[in-house]
Amino acid sequence: MTPHLTILGLESSCDDTAAAIVRQAEGHTPEILSSIVYGQTELHADFGGVVPEIAARAHAEKLDVAVADALAAAQVTLADLDAVAVTAGPGLIGGVLSGVMCAKGLSAATGLPLVGVNHLAGHALTPRLTDAVAFPYLMLLVSGGHCQYLIARGAEEFTRLGGTIDDAPGEAFDKTARLLGLAQPGGPAVEANAKTGDPKRFRLPRPLLDRPDCNLSFSGLKTAVLRARDQIVAEKGGLTRQDRADLCAGFQQAVADTLTEKTRRAIRLYIGENPVEPVVAVAGGVAANGTIRAALEALCQEAGARFLAPPLALCTDNAAMIAYAGLERFRAGARDGTDLVARPRWPLDKSSPALLGSGKKGAKA
Repeated sequence: MTPHLTILGLESSCDDTAAAIVRQAEGHTPEILSSIVYGQTELHADFGGVVPEIAARAHAEKLDVAVADALAAAQVTLADLDAVAVTAGPGLIGGVLSGVMCAKGLSAATGLPLVGVNHLAGHALTPRLTDAVAFPYLMLLVSGGHCQYLIARGAEEFTRLGGTIDDAPGEAFDKTARLLGLAQPGGPAVEANAKTGDPKRFRLPRPLLDRPDCNLSFSGLKTAVLRARDQIVAEKGGLTRQDRADLCAGFQQAVADTLTEKTRRAIRLYIGENPVEPVVAVAGGVAANGTIRAALEALCQEAGARFLAPPLALCTDNAAMIAYAGLERFRAGARDGTDLVARPRWPLDKSSPALLGSGKKGAKA
C-alpha cells in the first residue's frame, strides 16, 4: 500500500456538477483537499423541477471546469493522483453518463485507474469520511430521490432494513413547495416558511405507522397537503402567508414524526446485533433539515446510540463523498475498465427485494 492515496471524485447524478480531491494517509483520517460544486438551480427555476436534458448538457459543459478548479484548490496536479472515481449510478442517466465519459477520458489520457462508485454508497460512507466511524453502523439515507435504512457492514456491504415504497422525503418536500407556490429546491423553502408556522393546525397523516416494519411512504402526505390547501382556497379564495407557513410546519412535522418512529424501529433491529459502539448516522439532502436532525438526535440519545450528521455541505450531492467511496473501493483492489456503464438504477442491497419495483433497467432501490 502506498503511504497515502489521493483520489479525484466526480459527481453528476442529478443537478449538481461536482469535483473533489480526497487524500488519506495510511492509518490516518481522510482529508478533503478540495470540494467544488456547481449548482443548476437557476437553469431549472422556470420549470418547477429538474429537467434531465438541461441538467445533462450543463454537466457536460461544467465537468472539466470543476475538475480544473478542484485540482487548483487542492494544489495538486493529475500526476499527483492515484485514481479517478466517478458516480456511475443511480441517477438521471444523461447526467451520470456525462460524468462517466469525463472520467473515462481522464483515465485514458493519464493512465490513472478508473473506479465507478454507487452514488448511494457515497452518501452511506460519509460518516467514515467525516468521523472515521467503524463498521457496522446504522445509516438513514434520506434525500430527494432515495430513502433507506441501511446497516453499513463494509464499503460494499449493506443490509437494507426498510425504505420508501413511493416518494422519497426530498421529493415530497419539493412537491409540497410547488403546491404552495414556493421556490425550488423545496426543502429549504418549506423549512424557512415552517419557522413561523403552527405544526398542529392541520391534522396531517403519519403514513405507515400502523405497520411494524421500517418502510415509509410520503405520497399520501403530499396529497393531504394538497387537500388542505384546496379547502383553504375554497373557503377564503386564496392562501395567506400564515396559511402557507402552517401547512409547511404541519408537513415538516409529519415527516419528522414519521422518520423518528421508523428510525426507532430500525435502531431496535440494529442494536439487536450488539454493535460494540452503536452509531446512527443520517446523510442526504433532507439531513440538512434542522427539525428532522433535532428529532433524530433526541431519539439516538434516548436509545443510547451516537448520532452523526455530516456538515451541511456534505448532506447534499458532492464529489468528496464519491472520491472517498472510490478510495475505499480502490484500496480493496477494485478497478473498472472502459466498459464501465452509467446506471439509472443501482440498489446497494442486492439481496433484498426491490421496494419500488423493477423493469428492464433493474431494481430501483
